Amino acid sequence: MNKYEIMFIVKADISEDEVKETVKSFEKVLTDMGAKIVNSKDLGQKKLAYEIKKQVRGFYHLLNVECESAAVKEFDRKALIDEKILRHLIIKEEE
Repeated sequence: MNKYEIMFIVKADISEDEVKETVKSFEKVLTDMGAKIVNSKDLGQKKLAYEIKKQVRGFYHLLNVECESAAVKEFDRKALIDEKILRHLIIKEEE
């Protein structure tokens, strides 16, 4: 199992319940693929450095997971499709 750090930004123009639902659905994507979520941290709403998809603010969320690369690839695929996710970044942590 590899360790990954995933940060993603959810649109700020949706309700907080929808933000929580979006985070839960992406955590479920990982756990359904056999990932273990070590840490899930809500970093709150922040101003973006530059406008993304006509948005100037976003809800930041950080996940630390242990999983195989297939789970991360599925997360990446779904994050690219979902319109509520502005940006995401996946970093493989060194052992």
